[in-house]
Amino acid sequence: MKVAFNSFLIDLSRRFPSAKIFIWCNRENDVLEVIVKNPEDFPLVVEEIHANPSLGVLEETSDDRRLYLNVKECHCMREDTIVRHIGTLDILNIFPNMIENGWVYHRLIMFRHEDFEELLRRLEKWGWVFKILRKVPFNGFIASSLTLTADALFSDLTGKQIDAMLTAYRHGYYNLPRDSDIQTIAAKTRVPRTTFQEHLKKAENKLVTALVPYIQLFNHAPAEKRKSLEIHA
Repeated sequence: MKVAFNSFLIDLSRRFPSAKIFIWCNRENDVLEVIVKNPEDFPLVVEEIHANPSLGVLEETSDDRRLYLNVKECHCMREDTIVRHIGTLDILNIFPNMIENGWVYHRLIMFRHEDFEELLRRLEKWGWVFKILRKVPFNGFIASSLTLTADALFSDLTGKQIDAMLTAYRHGYYNLPRDSDIQTIAAKTRVPRTTFQEHLKKAENKLVTALVPYIQLFNHAPAEKRKSLEIHA
């Protein structure tokens, strides 16, 4: 479906029709890829993005028509976004979302028709314009567009977060019962305890966030079909 409402990025795409914006979210940060087909529009789009402090850009790379942004705060979970409200229903939003020509496009998986009707009621209540582009039956299988890849799981992890998780594993932190604790591991690796704990907790949070949609898909599949579900890495 596609939805239109008041948003800086949606308005930007409306004023620059040659721009497409793709958004990925891990509930902590947003990653934006801005593609501008018209080379004359590209510097103007970049200038407007730089002039908007609400995005809170942490990192940025670009070439002659693409801009990649790592945003400090997750914007899709704010109160006035469709993703935030979708999260209160039994609905999956499949990233990336795409913004083009004044619309934000969503791929959604609905497990119950009642949730779909409730979403439409909420959209009408908020006064947002929306259009359902396509509906297809979902049989509980993970489609090729939803396959679990290493990139989907690990691309948001920093080097320090990966190192912290691997170090914790090597020291038996994830054994039951645990062979070590955070204080001991931090001391052995000569890293401040609070720093090591922060890297480890952020890594765990990002991994769980990435896995939850696939766990939900598996949970909703009929018992007789679970054995046939495959995870493609």
